Amino acid sequence: MDQPSGRSFMQVLCEKYSPENFPYRRGPGMGVHVPATPQGSPMKDRLNLPSVLVLNSCGITCAGDENEIAAFCAHVSELDLSDNKLEDWHEVSKIVSNVPHLEFLNLSSNPLNLSVLERTCAGSFSGVRKLVLNNSKASWETVHMLLQELPELEELFLCLNDYETVSCSSICCQSLKLLHITDNNLQDWTEIRKLGVMFPSLDTLILANNHLNAIEEPDDSLARLFPNLRSISLHKSGLHSWEDIDKLNSFPKLEEVRLLGIPLLQPYTTEERRKLVIARLPSVSKLNGSVVTDGEREDSERFFIRYYVDVPQEEVPFRYHELITKYGKLEPLAEVDLRPQSSARVEVHFKDQVEEMSIRLDQTVAELKKQLKSLVQLPTSNMLLYHFDHEAPFGPEEMKYSSRALHSFGIRDGDKIYVESKTK
Repeated sequence: MDQPSGRSFMQVLCEKYSPENFPYRRGPGMGVHVPATPQGSPMKDRLNLPSVLVLNSCGITCAGDENEIAAFCAHVSELDLSDNKLEDWHEVSKIVSNVPHLEFLNLSSNPLNLSVLERTCAGSFSGVRKLVLNNSKASWETVHMLLQELPELEELFLCLNDYETVSCSSICCQSLKLLHITDNNLQDWTEIRKLGVMFPSLDTLILANNHLNAIEEPDDSLARLFPNLRSISLHKSGLHSWEDIDKLNSFPKLEEVRLLGIPLLQPYTTEERRKLVIARLPSVSKLNGSVVTDGEREDSERFFIRYYVDVPQEEVPFRYHELITKYGKLEPLAEVDLRPQSSARVEVHFKDQVEEMSIRLDQTVAELKKQLKSLVQLPTSNMLLYHFDHEAPFGPEEMKYSSRALHSFGIRDGDKIYVESKTK
C-alpha cells in the first residue's frame, strides 16, 4: 500500500518506534524521555529507539523538528532511509546533523538528483564512515562534495546510478577502503583508472555488471594506480582476452578475484574455467568466493601445462614456460575407462566338461542358468553355480540369489564358473 506523501522523519520515527509498535528495550531506564513542550508534544513520552534505525520505504520527504531529532537520536549509529521521497539535500542535512554518532547512512533510491548539495550541507555528514547512494542518481559533483567533507569515509556504494564516465576529483580520498560501483555502464578502462587516482588506499573494488571490455594499462602503471587493492569483482564484465586476466597479476596485493559470467570463459567447461584462471593468477588465494588450496593450485598448474602441451609455440602463453620451469614437461594423463565391464570371457566347468564362453554381466543368475541349460543338460531348478576368481583368497563363491546381477560378483575375463547338480 502506498505511503501518504509529505511525511517527516520524526513523524515516521514516532509511529514506528512507539512502545505499542516496537517493544524494544535497551535496558532499564534506557528509553529516551522528551519533556512536553508548552503546546504539548505530539510524541509519546518514551520511545524505545535502537541504535540502528530502519526507516526505508516510509514516504519521508522532510526532516521534521530538529530539536526532537537531536533528543531522540543522540545514540543512533546507523540509519537506513532508502526508498523514501527525499529530494532535498537540505532536509537530509537537518536529519544527519542532529545524529552526532552516525557512522552508517543509506540514502539509496531517493530522488536526490533533483537538488544541489551545498558545502554547508555536506559538512553535516563528516562523521559518516559508510555511505550508500545506490540508485540515487547522485552526480559526480555531489560525490566529490561529500568526499571532501567526509574525512573518515571507508565504504562508498554508488551502484545503479547510470554512470558512463567517472569524473576525477583533484583531491584524493585517502580513507576509502571499499567501493561498490556495480550495475553502471563503465565500459572503458580509462574511466576505471580514475578510481585508482581518487582512491589510492582502495582495498576492495566491486565492478560487477559494468561490461568493462578490457584492462588497457601498462603493468607498472597498474601497480601504481591500485597499490593496496586486495579484492576485485569483475563479475559479468565484458572481458574477452586472457591478456586481461594476466593483467590482474600487476596488482601487488591482490588476493581475491571474482570472474563469473565473462565472455572469455564461456567456451570452456566449468573445470577448465577454474583451473586455467587459477594457474594464471599465482597470488590469488580466493576465486569466485572459494578458497584456492595448495593442492588445488598444484592440480590447476599441472592441468595448465597439459592443456597447452600441443599448442603451437607461438600461441603458448608466457605462464606455460614459467610452469614448465617449476614442474618440467608433463606427459598427457592416460585415459582410463571407468565404465563397468559389460561382458566377460569365462570357463564353464561341469563334470569333465570345460567350455569357454562369453557372458553378459548385466544379466541375472537366473538368466545365466537359462544360458547354460543346453550346455550342461540340467534344468535350471536343479543347477548350482559357483564363481571362482583366481585372485580371491577364499575359493569359489556360490551364486545363490537368482535375481542378483552378474557384475556384482566382480566377474572378469579368465574367471571360472562351476556348475553342479543339486543332490537329491
